[in-house]
Amino acid sequence: MPDPKSPFHSRLTRNTLALILAGGRGSRLMHLTAWRAKPAVHFGGKFRIIDFPLSNCINSGIRRIGVLTQYKAHSLILHIQKGWSFLRGEFGEFVELWPAQQRIERGRDTTWYAGTADAVYQNVDIIRNHAPDYVLILAGDHVYKMDYGVMLASHVESGADLTIGCIEVEKARAREFGVLAVDGNRRVVEFQEKPQDPPTIPGSPDTCLASMGIYIFNRDFLFEQLFKDADTQGSSHDFGKDIIPKIIGRYRVLAYPFVDPRSGVQAYWRDVGTVDAFWEANQELIGVTPPLNLYDTAWSIWTYQVQLPPAKFVFDDEDRRGMAVDSMVSGGCIISGATVRHSLLFSNVRVNSFAYVEGAVVLPDVDIGRNCEIRNAVIDRFCEVKEGTQIGVDPDADRAAGFYVSPGGVTLVTPDMLGQHINILR
Repeated sequence: MPDPKSPFHSRLTRNTLALILAGGRGSRLMHLTAWRAKPAVHFGGKFRIIDFPLSNCINSGIRRIGVLTQYKAHSLILHIQKGWSFLRGEFGEFVELWPAQQRIERGRDTTWYAGTADAVYQNVDIIRNHAPDYVLILAGDHVYKMDYGVMLASHVESGADLTIGCIEVEKARAREFGVLAVDGNRRVVEFQEKPQDPPTIPGSPDTCLASMGIYIFNRDFLFEQLFKDADTQGSSHDFGKDIIPKIIGRYRVLAYPFVDPRSGVQAYWRDVGTVDAFWEANQELIGVTPPLNLYDTAWSIWTYQVQLPPAKFVFDDEDRRGMAVDSMVSGGCIISGATVRHSLLFSNVRVNSFAYVEGAVVLPDVDIGRNCEIRNAVIDRFCEVKEGTQIGVDPDADRAAGFYVSPGGVTLVTPDMLGQHINILR
């Protein structure tokens, strides 16, 4: 396989167009996506989920990127405009926003993207104008670090028509994914979208090979399949449900296992699609040796953030000491005579005197009042938690208060639940 820094690798990435599918609502995140698309959800103290595939593209040398938006996209669009406008169009580099548009094509009156394949099909004219050799299709709502250039080199060397990025998952979780069966040469022989009884890896009856929603197509092959699908009556116009199952056996479709190049074991990848998964993935970052290293300068995650003062911890009395233990605290935060343990505080969070916060993920611009107690919770942006409020202490009381309690016991609180109907983009 070519060295990632070789001219061959660079030529391939230059001739690749990345499309990030960022139009999904992410309804399993409940109230967190009531006012924003899932890719715009905050993650990791200062980032948004969309920053991870975008950063992977930049770090991989892929600098022609289209972001396809649809559901409640304004905060996502603002974030990309503010944080991802540094690429130089004069050098053929760009991050373009491709919103759903009203189009009348091939006898169909289409106002919204009907599925993942339809989202790409509706933009075939734009793709053709950019004239890539390869099209890299990515989900905009997963958290991971990956060199797409290595996968691209594998795709080209193998002579594949389509390469699918995949990971190993437990069979119990595989029902949430597209599941692949492969032969000894990594050729995909079967693909099922969210099967009830997913096929397992030979010799490993409790493990399945799941699609990451990462596809590399040869451009002309992609166009051919999109036009066929567009003309197919009854199609849901989705890659996993329609296009991929139909081309297996007729074309060369290969699986690309996502492993750590240094250790050869399963690499970090998270679908933070539920409140429990979102809370857990953020909590993982706090550990001494987290599975996702945000301090890796060799593969930085880029984002937009406002310029903020440093975090501050004030008061050092016996009964009122501003402190945070085993926690991540972002810029602009003030811990004023309060105790924070094993929590992640995003930017501009204020925790007031005598409050106690443990196991919490607190999004930006939250104010936690005096004498509050918060445990195992996600607090959405702009919440003003009134003095003496208890969250995550008694699940029944949380439900009675109108908060959402997840199956895993994580309490989610949003401004709307607190009766604070704000008109600020989140």
